[in-house]
Amino acid sequence: MTARVFLVGSLAVGLLPSFRPSVFPSLAAQDADAIASRASRIYRGLASIQADFHQVIEDRMIGTQESKGQLIQAGDAKLVMRFSDPKGDEIVIDGDYVWLYTPSTTPGQVIRTPVSHDPVYGPNVLARILDRPTERYRVSHLRADTLGDLVVDVLEFVPNVGDPLFRRAVIWFDRRDGLPRRLELDEMTGVRRTLDLSRIRVNVPVSAGTFTFKVPAGVRVVEQ
Repeated sequence: MTARVFLVGSLAVGLLPSFRPSVFPSLAAQDADAIASRASRIYRGLASIQADFHQVIEDRMIGTQESKGQLIQAGDAKLVMRFSDPKGDEIVIDGDYVWLYTPSTTPGQVIRTPVSHDPVYGPNVLARILDRPTERYRVSHLRADTLGDLVVDVLEFVPNVGDPLFRRAVIWFDRRDGLPRRLELDEMTGVRRTLDLSRIRVNVPVSAGTFTFKVPAGVRVVEQ
C-alpha cells in the first residue's frame, strides 16, 4: 500500500497513444522550456482541479496493480484520491498529514503520516514538478503524440539535484489547455507509476471539508 500513496499524491495502459506525424508541426518548432513554463503558469494558477484517474503501478516484486477513482486538488498541499476500484479506499492530504485508508487490504485501520518531510508539497508530485520546472529539472521534448482525440506534447523531467522520490518523470500535456493528462514516474524504489487523468474540471468550488478525513467508527489510527 506504500506504493499507492506516493502520487501524485501522484500519477493508462488502455489509452496507449497512436502517433500520426501529419497532425503535428515539426519538432524544431517545439520548445520544451516554453511548454513546461506555460504548463506551470496554468497549473499553478488554478484554484482547484478535479479529475477521474486511472493508475497503474508496475513493481518487479509484486507485479502490476491498477486502480481508479476521483482526484481533487486545491492549492499545493491539499489533495484527495477516492477510489472506486478498490472501492472504499481513500488517500487524503490535508496539508499537515497524509491519511492512507485501505480497507480493501488492511481493514480496521488508517495510517496517518506527517508531511513534514516536504512541508510545501507533501506527496503532491505534480505540484512539485510544476514549480519552476525549468530551473529545477532538465526538461526535454520527447515527442508530439495523441491520447485519444487529444494532441499532446510529451516532456521528460530529470531533477538537476537528486530527488528522494523519483529519478525521472514524463508528462503528457494537452496542447489546447496546457494541463497534464498523463504522468509517468520512475521512482527511486524501481517502481514505475502511471497516472492518467480524464474528465478534468478546473476552478470548481471545493469545500474545506473535502480534505478532512473522518475516521470511521471502529477504525484505529496508526501513526507513522
